[in-house]
Amino acid sequence: QVQLVESGGGLVQAGGSLRLSCAASGRATSNYYMGWFRQAPGKEREFVAVISWGSRTTSYLESVKGRFTISRDNAKNTVYLQMNSLKPEDTAVYYCAAKVGGLAYKFQEYNYWGQGTQVTVSS
Repeated sequence: QVQLVESGGGLVQAGGSLRLSCAASGRATSNYYMGWFRQAPGKEREFVAVISWGSRTTSYLESVKGRFTISRDNAKNTVYLQMNSLKPEDTAVYYCAAKVGGLAYKFQEYNYWGQGTQVTVSS
C-alpha cells in the first residue's frame, strides 16, 4: 500500500507560481512512477505530468510544457510540481498518483491517489 498526501495548493493571480508537494509513504515508494493529474469542475481528470522512479524520464501535458516542472526527491519520498506562469485555465483540483511499471497518461492506469489540493488562478 502507498499513501499520498498533497499540499501547496492555494489562490494565486495569473502569472504567479505555486509549488505542489506530494508526500508518499508505504512500501518502496521510490520504485513507483509518480504522476500529477488535475480535474476542473465538470471535466474529466486530466494528465498533467509524470516522472520515472529514477527521474530520468518526464512527460508533460502539452499546455503546461515550459511552465510546469515535475521532480522528485526519493530520499524524502516526495514529488513536486513547480507551476510557473499560471493561467486561469490551470484552475483545478490537483492530484498526485503512483503506479508501478512504465509511464502512463490515463488516470485509470494509476494504482494510488492522494486526496487532492485546490489550485485557483484568478485573472
